[in-house]
Parts: sequence; C-alpha cells; structure tokens
Amino acid sequence: MARSRVGALGSRIFPAERIDKVVKDAKPNVLVDFTNAEASTANVVAASGLGLRIVMGTTGHTEEQMGRIVESIRTNRVAAVISPNMSTGVNVLFEACRLVAQMLPRYDMEIFEVHHNQKIDAPSATALELARAISDALHRDVTKDVVSGRSGTRRRGQQEIGIASLRAGDIVGDHTVLFAGLGERIQLTHRTHSRDAFTSGVLSSIRFVSKAEPGIYSMRDVLKPAPVG
Repeated sequence: MARSRVGALGSRIFPAERIDKVVKDAKPNVLVDFTNAEASTANVVAASGLGLRIVMGTTGHTEEQMGRIVESIRTNRVAAVISPNMSTGVNVLFEACRLVAQMLPRYDMEIFEVHHNQKIDAPSATALELARAISDALHRDVTKDVVSGRSGTRRRGQQEIGIASLRAGDIVGDHTVLFAGLGERIQLTHRTHSRDAFTSGVLSSIRFVSKAEPGIYSMRDVLKPAPVG
C-alpha cells in the first residue's frame, strides 16, 4: 500500500511489467501517465495496445521514444491527450502568446522560466512549448528560432526566441514571456503556486478523452470553448 507523509493513501503499487494483468483485473478506461520518458514510453505503448485511452503529461522524450508512442496510439486507434503541462492557466498562456505574437510579429520575444532546484531538464518543456506556440503563430520553424542559455559576444538575431532558465529552492514553476518593441513591452506571466494547479487539467483531460474519437489531442482541444448562442 502506498504511503505519503500524511499516512496511507489506500492505493496499491504495481511494477510496469504487470500492466497487462492489472488492466485485466481492474478494467480501467484511461491510463494517466506522469512518470519519466523511458517508463512512459513503455506504459503508453502497452496501454494503447490493450485499448486504453491515454492522458500523458510526461516530458523529456527523445524523437525515437515519441515516435513509438505516436505510432502505437495511431495503430491501436485509441484517443490520447498529450501535453507538456496540464495546468489550465498555462494552456491559456499558450493561446495568449499565439495572439500577441500574431499582433506584434516584429517585437522581440523572450521566455524566462524558473523551477525548483531538483528539476533535471532545462529549458522546461513548457518553455519550449511556449516558443513553439509563438513560432507556429508566425509560421516559422521553432528549431531555428530558439536560443537557450545565451553566452558569449554577439548580437541578438531578429527572429530569435531566447529562453533563460533558473533553478532554485522549491519553486513549482514560473513562466514569463516578454514581447518588447520600441518604447514599450508586454509581459505575460504564469506562476504555479501548487501542484494542485495540474489536477483540474488532468481531470478535464480524462473526461475529454473518455468520449473522444481515436486520435491525438492537446490541452488546446480539451479547453476549446463551447460555441456561444
């Protein structure tokens, strides 16, 4: 039985190698994966092969790992929500950045992210997704735009999206996107006060994927507003 600092959780823990038996016994509808890149690849491939719907918030995959995940989901025709960040607020920030980038395409665009001192990847997957949202909005190639951790002596490229990362203390996650022009700037900031911020997005994703047609979706699909009128 799993335990936390506040006592027993009432949950049983099984190794990933037993997923076939666990699925057969428990008969779940959805696999929710927040592990690491290697484990989630095995989990999602196995679960989609068993017909489970997928909600995956794990990040840090290689292209080969993500390719295996995508191929398995499509081959087995299951529905999946994949997002580097399940926070509702962060996903609204993605949309806000798309809008501002489209309206201010000539402004300099920079991203600053801060996380706790135990986070092993930098830049954060959320910062990279913010850069991707901006590049997509401008019909540009994010792989050519992003510059992470500048150093040395050189001028800023006209289309660069700089990403700066800081690791300190127990900060859950802060992301700021700066749009700077001549004589003015706009800053869009999201601060995560608690990991509880991710819970509502996960629950929304589970409800969404439970009814969705086979395919791969993002939180943008989950949070899509209902038509008015």
